[in-house]
Amino acid sequence: MSKIIEKINQEQLKKEVAEFRVGDTVKVHTRVIEGDKERIQIFAGIVIARKGFGINEAFTVRKISYGEGVERVFPLHSPKVAKIEITKPGRVRRARLHYLRKRQGKEAMSVKDVSQQQTETA
Repeated sequence: MSKIIEKINQEQLKKEVAEFRVGDTVKVHTRVIEGDKERIQIFAGIVIARKGFGINEAFTVRKISYGEGVERVFPLHSPKVAKIEITKPGRVRRARLHYLRKRQGKEAMSVKDVSQQQTETA
């Protein structure tokens, strides 16, 4: 029985998934269906967590919208997620960035930049 489930799961996995990590700033292009029309909506923010593996893998993106923190969990292999675009790679030392929830203003969206890290060491 598990061989059948495993085969179905392999068929559902996306072939081309963007390589992103916790701390990266990403734009998630999601398909939204309104009536009989379909459009792409972009949700941009920092990846604060990844969990699961295989077909059950999901990631959490956090952004500040009109002074209010908004988090959204996306299934990685969902057909609703059209594309994941990495806008800025980040360098963090943790697997989960839930401490960003307590921060206010500009601090809430600041994670150490990979490009900043390279210039500091040079």
